[in-house]
Amino acid sequence: MASAAPDFQPRTFSIKLWPPSESTRLMLVERMTKNLSSESIFSRKYGLLGKEEAHANAKRIEEMCFASADEHFKKEPDGDGSSAVQLYAKETSKLMLEVLKKGPGTTAEPEAPVIDTPIEPADTVFDISGGKRAFIEADEAKELLSPLTEPGNSYSRICLSNRSFGIGAANVAGPILESIKSQLKEVDISDFVAGRPEDEALDVMRIFSKALAGSVLRYLNISDNALGEKGVRAFTELLKSQGDLEELYVMNDGISGEAAKALSELIPSTEKLKVLHFHNNMTGDEGAMFIAEMVKRSPNLESFRCSATRIGSDGGVALGEALGTCTRLKKLDIRDNLFGVEAGVALSETLPKLGDLVELYLSDLNLENEGTIAIVNVLKESAPQLEILEMAGNEITAEAAKPLAECLTAMQSLKKLTLAENELKDAGAVAVAKSLQEGHPDLKELDVSTNLFQRSGARCFAQAVANKPGFVLLNMNANYIPEEGIDEVRKILKAGENSADVLGPLDENEPEGNPDDEDEEEDDDDEAKYGDDNGKDAGLGSKLQDLKHHLGSLVEDP
Repeated sequence: MASAAPDFQPRTFSIKLWPPSESTRLMLVERMTKNLSSESIFSRKYGLLGKEEAHANAKRIEEMCFASADEHFKKEPDGDGSSAVQLYAKETSKLMLEVLKKGPGTTAEPEAPVIDTPIEPADTVFDISGGKRAFIEADEAKELLSPLTEPGNSYSRICLSNRSFGIGAANVAGPILESIKSQLKEVDISDFVAGRPEDEALDVMRIFSKALAGSVLRYLNISDNALGEKGVRAFTELLKSQGDLEELYVMNDGISGEAAKALSELIPSTEKLKVLHFHNNMTGDEGAMFIAEMVKRSPNLESFRCSATRIGSDGGVALGEALGTCTRLKKLDIRDNLFGVEAGVALSETLPKLGDLVELYLSDLNLENEGTIAIVNVLKESAPQLEILEMAGNEITAEAAKPLAECLTAMQSLKKLTLAENELKDAGAVAVAKSLQEGHPDLKELDVSTNLFQRSGARCFAQAVANKPGFVLLNMNANYIPEEGIDEVRKILKAGENSADVLGPLDENEPEGNPDDEDEEEDDDDEAKYGDDNGKDAGLGSKLQDLKHHLGSLVEDP
């Protein structure tokens, strides 16, 4: 009889989620800075942090939370780091909320919000969004909302976000909201049915909609509710009664083409709208047509955000043309869509009409050289006052560098420039860097990571920012800068008015790499992406999805 086979122990594949890379940590600081310095219900109550104060707080928070999570990780060396990541994200969110509620420091120069709304006394703001997200039912809702039932209360701004209302809680909230709706001006009911079954969530929305119908609101936030068309129509009574809205937020709501159509049909008037945000939906070209109709009817728009909405060329062209009516626009964010060259050219024909633009976000639109050149040629003449310009991930090569450089030379008010994930190489990098060297006294951040340049490009970018007062961050990661080139960059920065501390992490830089090998590396990436049929990839993908989930709230734009 054959002897028993020895126990076989299969090899396992694992990945450590901790510690995060330097580039991830830097990205979190940047995103936290943006969240801390963006207008929200907290900024209305406690004041708005300036960019520099927000950056200092974000950096301090990240360092403290990283140290705490790292200590936690050291106590579980055999773990995958997921609990450390969770602690990192949880503590960061907690400290961010504390900073927001503390408001700007007395020495900080306050930054004006997009809309000039006077700060009202704290007793006009009712906010239950702090703390952990939680399910609430009737008894807790009665206790939480009791201040709204006090005779003579003056609450005009309410935030019921981050609490998941069930039917019982909604039935308690409905009569209370109806009793004070005549005094309400701002309502935030974002993320207020999380985790509820669809039928229950829709019933809750209808109860809130009926209770608030007839209120005269200037601000309405119904984001993060996975609305879809059914959810939008559940708010029919409320939306139909709103003709004076100045700010409308419908972000991360599953807004499809049909949902966008419903939204466009239900709101009776958008003439007073100053802020319209649709970030992170599945709108597509079909939905873009209805959003474009809303935009056409909103001549007073000052801030329009329609990023990450799956809009292609046809929808991009329609949006670009519609924006021509918004001559007061100050902030335009349409990044992370599939516009392509044709939509880019259409947008370039509209931009000369937008003479008040201060912030322009055009990253990841597949503009290529043709679309990029069309846009920068008009920006050079129409938007010299621009303070933020983002054009990352558009396949921009050295061919477009000259018109891009000419445009940047004219933009002497720039505070932040992002050209990451393009293909400038040394020739394009040198041209762009030289355009920034003279003037640009307010430039604070420059991101030219992942652009295939080497020593010459790196040296020129360092020279461009070395003597700019108040400069904060030079990101040249993920390029092909040799070690001697990095040393040269540090020497240039040290010799200028800024220290080498402004140089971002270089953990993804390839000192011995060659930009001509990029095609070969892309083939390797494809192999890594699709796997080797040994089952390793599924585990890796799962771990990375966990990391994205735990850090998502920090990395995502507000």
